[in-house]
Amino acid sequence: QVQLVESGGGLVQAGGSLRLSCAASGRTFSNYVMGWFSQAPGKEREFVAVISRSGSYTSYAGSVRGRFTISRDNAKNTVYLQMNSLKPEDTAVYYCAAASSLSLSRGPYDYDYWGQGTQVTVSS
Repeated sequence: QVQLVESGGGLVQAGGSLRLSCAASGRTFSNYVMGWFSQAPGKEREFVAVISRSGSYTSYAGSVRGRFTISRDNAKNTVYLQMNSLKPEDTAVYYCAAASSLSLSRGPYDYDYWGQGTQVTVSS
């Protein structure tokens, strides 16, 4: 089992920044590909970003590329999502997730463990 706890969400004005953190415990953190997903009210959960086990490879949704940065610190068992130039349409609950597969999957069904989510609200 892997337990994931997100933090860092909040209310921010458009153009502002937030840094989300996801702390993992349980099994060896570096054995998992880590992803961030978002879910707005009434919408399906959407892929945001993913990072490889070592942190050497990343992939982003087109809507956030150039504005968001995913990173991880395997010594601290933590994955981060730096969110810059935030837009009202970024408003959602953000979830981190862990996958035991090697691929940088964008599909939520490929992930084995999920956090409880943290709310991000961007005002215009």
